[in-house]
Amino acid sequence: MSQSKLERKKRLNLKKRKIRAYFLSIETKKKHKVEVDKVAEELYQDGMVYIQMKLPVEKITNVEKNLKEKIEHNIVQANIREATKSDLESLKYIYNRAWLTSNTPFRPITKTDLQKILEYPETVFLIAKLYGSDAAFLLLDFEGENKEFAIIAALAVIPRFQRKGLGSVLGMASWQYLKKEFPNVKEIRCEVYKDNKVSYAFIKGIGFEEYGKKVYKKEDFEISDN
Repeated sequence: MSQSKLERKKRLNLKKRKIRAYFLSIETKKKHKVEVDKVAEELYQDGMVYIQMKLPVEKITNVEKNLKEKIEHNIVQANIREATKSDLESLKYIYNRAWLTSNTPFRPITKTDLQKILEYPETVFLIAKLYGSDAAFLLLDFEGENKEFAIIAALAVIPRFQRKGLGSVLGMASWQYLKKEFPNVKEIRCEVYKDNKVSYAFIKGIGFEEYGKKVYKKEDFEISDN
């Protein structure tokens, strides 16, 4: 492997570790730090199981039809935009509100964390605004020599807009975005924490197929730049 390819691979692996640390990291909702540390350490050591899902591009036509059927009329009116640095506070609010009600391991995120992700050239945040308020976001990441794999790295919807079709709207918007900006994409992928039954059912329901499982341990969350 050439030096340039090796350096690129190291950079992309570091990026993936950072995104994983921000969005798959652990903090339980217990009050005492000792208890939090103990639970987190047990999860890290035993491993956190994530189900890997994929959706080939050639199957997306049927998915588009299914999504349209799932979307409520009022949610269709959501305005979708690509996030910029001016949206960091909004992204932080959506993330921290959304994950408090999920069954996914969680830690609060900071604007600094989000800015680091936003600055990667392979990552894109799409924000959904509804009734005048930012209500959800979807994070896309890209892998492969020609960015042929689009990864849904995170999807967050604040509680009062959950189960109303907003996730479907963002899914549809992400596909429209990919067709326009990344025509080389051959497959969309994502990972779902094994205990997050709601997200798994949604993703499977719109056509994603399970193709494997990934167990993350403590070393998978180490993000030293050295």
